[in-house]
Amino acid sequence: MFFWDPTYILIFPAMLFALWAQSRVQTVFNTYSRVRARSGVSGAEVARRILDANGLDSVRIEQIPGRLQDHYDPRAKVLRLSAEVYNGDSLAALGVAAHEAGHAIQHACGYAPLAVRTSLVPVVTFGSNLAFPLFMIGFIFAGTGLEWLMTLGIWLFVGAVAFSVVTLPVEYDASSRALAFLGRGGYMTQEELRHAGQVLNAAGLTYVAATAVAVTQLLRLLILRGSRRD
Repeated sequence: MFFWDPTYILIFPAMLFALWAQSRVQTVFNTYSRVRARSGVSGAEVARRILDANGLDSVRIEQIPGRLQDHYDPRAKVLRLSAEVYNGDSLAALGVAAHEAGHAIQHACGYAPLAVRTSLVPVVTFGSNLAFPLFMIGFIFAGTGLEWLMTLGIWLFVGAVAFSVVTLPVEYDASSRALAFLGRGGYMTQEELRHAGQVLNAAGLTYVAATAVAVTQLLRLLILRGSRRD
């Protein structure tokens, strides 16, 4: 069966890693959401100050619903922070807010990996919806002249893999900028920076895990295509 073939063993370790990474970020974020920063400023305030200090007073900051949904929208030039981060003055809130401000600064200075990731968004949006259905059709109807659909599905999925890979330097660079800003601005002590770094590193691991899942899934598709052609 296509859905229950032995090649699934390839992605099980990556999927387990992804589950652990998600659990880890929740645990670390919860822990340091209960530890207030000595500076007493909120996530929204620290993000605003970082943006203004870098000449980005035109970038708006909005509060959004949800948890751990914080992100920077480069098209609208808007920093969107969850209520817990926007209003919070915890080590976790300041770390996440500064991280997202780091993405806005990346965008403003033309950070190449971010530009590549942004350009891949339409490809990923289109390709991720079609890659597996096309591959499945080609796999099921191999021998009828539709084998080329497997190759097309793989190429579409390659775009998703590329997006995951290029996301890694984008996220880790934003975290590095965040910790530097928080330290230079006096928003955190060295001990607080260490704890905020744990939050950002835990978040970074979720992207590493996503990349591992994508790469192993691509390897699985390649193996399946090879076996179907034999």
